[in-house]
Amino acid sequence: MSHWGSKKARLVLAALLQIGLQIKRQSGGSHRVLARAGWPDFVFAFHDGEEIGPRMLARIARRTGLRPEDL
Repeated sequence: MSHWGSKKARLVLAALLQIGLQIKRQSGGSHRVLARAGWPDFVFAFHDGEEIGPRMLARIARRTGLRPEDL
């Protein structure tokens, strides 16, 4: 698997929206439920300025189909 660096949550969310996920629901805080046809719903629970580390990015990738080159 390709190497994941740390990324800001707002960039990761933008990349997820770019590859076809859509915001299905959003709570008042940082929780957003993302949906994409053929994939289970994914809860994105990060504040925009938060740094997401490589291990969490790899986990997000497994659940959403995100690839390092999408960021």
